Parts: sequence; structure tokens; C-alpha cells
Amino acid sequence: MPDLRTVEEQRARVLEAVTVLPVETVGLVEAAGRTLAADVRARHDLPGDDNSSMDGFAVRFADVEGADTGAPVVLRVVADLPAGSADDPAFGPGEAVRIMTGAPIPTGADAVVPFEDTAGGLADSLGLIEVRRAPAAAGAFIRRRGGDVRAGEVVLTAGERLGPFARAAAAAAGVDRVEVRRRPRVAVVSTGSELVPPGVAPGRGQTPDSNATLLTSLVADADADVVLVAHVTDEAGAIDDVLAHAAEVDVVVFSGGVSAGAYEPVRQALSDRIAFEKVAMQPGKPQAFGRLDDGRLVFGLPGNPVSVAVSFEVFVRPALLLLQGRVVIDRRRARLTASETWTTPPGRRQYLPAVVDLVAGTVRPATPGGSGSHLAASLARAEAFAIVPAEVASVAVGDPVDVMLMP
Repeated sequence: MPDLRTVEEQRARVLEAVTVLPVETVGLVEAAGRTLAADVRARHDLPGDDNSSMDGFAVRFADVEGADTGAPVVLRVVADLPAGSADDPAFGPGEAVRIMTGAPIPTGADAVVPFEDTAGGLADSLGLIEVRRAPAAAGAFIRRRGGDVRAGEVVLTAGERLGPFARAAAAAAGVDRVEVRRRPRVAVVSTGSELVPPGVAPGRGQTPDSNATLLTSLVADADADVVLVAHVTDEAGAIDDVLAHAAEVDVVVFSGGVSAGAYEPVRQALSDRIAFEKVAMQPGKPQAFGRLDDGRLVFGLPGNPVSVAVSFEVFVRPALLLLQGRVVIDRRRARLTASETWTTPPGRRQYLPAVVDLVAGTVRPATPGGSGSHLAASLARAEAFAIVPAEVASVAVGDPVDVMLMP
């Protein structure tokens, strides 16, 4: 099929049109899901002191080195250190300090004996204690100052997504505000006179608009903001009206109206402003993309739900992430083994909604007999998209298959 663009060619064209969005500074709470625009460096050592990793007793290793159940060592407890204490109690040979996890190690101590290695444990931890198991070596159960990160070291790098763990790392490093990219503002537009809102009983020739729900969810999952959701009929004039209404967005995503039929409003209205291509993929062969004079990116996706999902994952999602300056713009992939046989379209790369068993390392179609691009039910069962190269005519049981893992 010489008239078809490759997936790589279409993707490259999309990504080349992306300009990274501006930077803003926000607090860690507001930064959830945002993309770092600058490295985050620690403002202090972490931990800030040598501290105990166990509840127990700070000791001199030389005092307890030979302790065991047959020859226990008795120490006198002279102080008590809870977590958060700034005290640095002095103690001499034959003495110990009761210490809780996270409390700073007294200057004279070089090891910690956990409660469970003493005769009485916590219940008998003041006064005299009997050590029945020696620490393995000096430094046992002590977390050293700066062992996690030193002041000035990079904790997070530009281009990372600020998920829960990343934001917690920034907070632990003493950082409360971060530089991030602005979220992309997205308009989602369904086209088709046959569409009715979900919940409205469709009449003859009508169908529920599931694409708006699908796309708004996918946009949110890509950490972008949906600022407009609209539905237009199969009239070319309606496209310009909705574009005027979406003047402040960064990206417009149309579903439907991009094929070669008589009632294709996106093609009719925008054929002189964006490119309409046939891409060697199934589903999702008809694709439209371009950058308007005002900088807005416009995607025209096929109207069938699986086509919409695949097209979004292959072209739109990477663009939304790149707009945010994200370093990783693709879903995780794995190579699994086919547990069923299915055929693939000649000359086109197949993206098949699939079910995976990561324990067994297998993949199979989400619906029996493979996938038609109209089978919205296959999306509900899909955990991945199986990706089959254009030159492969069929997949047999036991064949290796690359899959795009979904969250």
C-alpha cells in the first residue's frame, strides 16, 4: 500500500509540531501530576543526623561485642531518646541510652541493639538491660547523615512526572515549591449527526456518544486539562464555530468526520489547514493533524471507539506529554507470548485490544476472534494493546508479541 504513511512518519510529524508549554512555580499539593521544568535539589542532608533505624539501645560496640544468650552483657540505661529529641546525652562504658527509631544517635554511641535482642525488650528497658545478641558490627542499625541524599544533590530531574512518591521525595528534601510546565488545555469535540448523549435512548440511526467520555478520560490520564467538551453535527460550518469557541486551548481533538465520505465535517472544514492522511495501521487508518496559524494543535481521529483509543495512544498522548516537557512519552511495553491465534490485516500494523497475564507472560485478544474497530466492548476488557508489525499476516500460539501496557 504505497499511498499509506507509516506510523513512525505520522508520529514524527506530530511531535515536530509540538512546542513545550511555559513554566510556572507551584506548591507541592498543586504540583500533583505536573511535569518538572527544572531539577529539584536537596536543601539539606537526608537524614539530617546519624539516627537509629530501630527501637532499642544506643551502645558502645566494644561493650556488647561478645554478647550472646550464654554470656549476656548487662548495661545501665542512663537516658531516654524519643524521635524528635535534640538531646545528646553522655554515657560511659557499661552504659546505654534507650532510643527510638529516628532519634539522633548520641555522640558516644557506635551501634544500636534492638529491643528484641535484649532479655526484657521494651517492657524492661529502663534501669538495667541484658543484651543477649551482639550487633553484627560497629555501625549496626545506624542510618548515617546524608545517607539518602546530600544537600545540593539532585533529587528529581526536569522532565519527571510529579507523582506521589516524587512529591514526597521533594518534601523530604526540604522543597515546598517546584517549577513545572503548565498543563495543556484541551478541547474534545465529537462529530456526527447520529450521536446522542449517554443516557438518551437512541432512535433509528442514532448511537450514544461514547467518544467524548473516552477522550476526556484519556486526556485527564495524560495530565492535561479538558476545558471544552462539544458535539457538532455533520455540517462543515459547525467546525469553525467550535474552533472559535475553543480559541484559548492548546489542543483540539476531533473524533469522526475525517474519512472520505460525503458527510465528513472536519475534512470539509479544515482540509486547507491541516493534513489528512492514511496511515498503515489498524484500526485508525484515516488520520488528520496540523498546527493552526495561532499555534493550536488539531487532531482529527476516526469515529469508531477502538480507533479513537488507539489513535489517541499512538499520536495524541505523546504530544500532550511532550507539551509538558515530559522525558518519557510512551506507555510501558513488554514482550509476551500469544496464548491464542489470530489474523492481522495485510500491510498495516495492528493494535489489538488485549488481555495479558503477566505472571504467565501471555497475551490474547480482549474479545473472541480478534478486534473490529467498532467493538467498544473490547476496550472495557483491554489491559493492553498487542502490537503486530505490518509484515506479519497472523499470530500463532507461542509467538512473541509486543504489547503496550495500559494503567
